[in-house]
Amino acid sequence: MPASGVSAASIAARLSAAGLPTRLEEHDRHTSIEAEVPEELPADSWREVLEVVAEADRFGLFATSLNGRTLWAVVLKTAPTTGDVGGPSHQR
Repeated sequence: MPASGVSAASIAARLSAAGLPTRLEEHDRHTSIEAEVPEELPADSWREVLEVVAEADRFGLFATSLNGRTLWAVVLKTAPTTGDVGGPSHQR
């Protein structure tokens, strides 16, 4: 598993250990992690959760009155350093 996958899995596992149900989703250029945040999350748990998502490349909180709060994080996959990086349409 690439380092980005290990990092995303680690973040998801630590959020789960903090009591937040998590989902991982693979994309072409990143792995996303989402966690449902309960209404009553203690301040100590918030500190722990923020320390965890700070390891991601991007993170945020999506909150609505209808769907509650979802914490999200993104771990970018590294670009290949050799081979046909530009793809088939790349002009040399």
